[in-house]
Amino acid sequence: MSNVLLSLIASAAYGVLAAYFWRAQGRGEENVVSRGATGHLVLIPLVLHGYLLTQDVFADGGFNLSMTNALSLIIWLTLLVYSVARFFYPIGGLQALVLPLAAVTVLLPELFPSAHQLENTGLFAFKAHIAAAMLAYSLFTIAMLHAVLISQVEKRLHHATLPRVLKSLPPLLTMETLLFRMIAIGFVLLTLTLASGVVFSEEIFGKAWQFNHKALFGFISWGVFAVLLWGHYFYGWRGRTAVRWTVSGFVFLLLAYLGTKFVLEVLLHR
Repeated sequence: MSNVLLSLIASAAYGVLAAYFWRAQGRGEENVVSRGATGHLVLIPLVLHGYLLTQDVFADGGFNLSMTNALSLIIWLTLLVYSVARFFYPIGGLQALVLPLAAVTVLLPELFPSAHQLENTGLFAFKAHIAAAMLAYSLFTIAMLHAVLISQVEKRLHHATLPRVLKSLPPLLTMETLLFRMIAIGFVLLTLTLASGVVFSEEIFGKAWQFNHKALFGFISWGVFAVLLWGHYFYGWRGRTAVRWTVSGFVFLLLAYLGTKFVLEVLLHR
């Protein structure tokens, strides 16, 4: 069976589960569904998605981290985190938002293949660097989603009714607790990513470390999240302040990685 057909099957499964979760939201049962048998069914397309990523990223014995593969991997890791967190937090509404994204991104590497082979892929330093980077991006992607949703909920607190998608979300305090826990873990991983890139640049990339626009945006993002965590733990920053800093940090991180990949692969065809 071809990878294209497998990706279509995974996308269809994600789509069906997303529709089921959205209907459950209308009945106020999204968390019951998430923790029940239907929630376990998410693991089927998730495993299939993981298999496809393995085939695409490690194609021909190399390491292909193209923009489409990176996007697919980030969303896969995001959904994987939610699949574990659902046992501890009422996040059925959040899974319903990520499933449609997974249905789209699982198709991208197969429909728009792009070669971006990296060297020195057998080194431990390389594997640790990439693992830390991808986990950090996934956690900050989730944090960004949480920040946007927190912002929307706060704006509508004084309204008599909330939209269905917001009404089904976890309590605001739970959302904020999750937000800062993910930012803290993501910050540690981002620190390891930047540090390993500087210290082991020749071993990982085969050349001395250079301070370019990618490094600049990466360190700016690190600084933004460092200030946010400092302000939260020492001055109790939360709400709109936390949302603004989270969004700013994520935008710089996006420019550092996916922005660079978009320019090189899509605009310059490198």
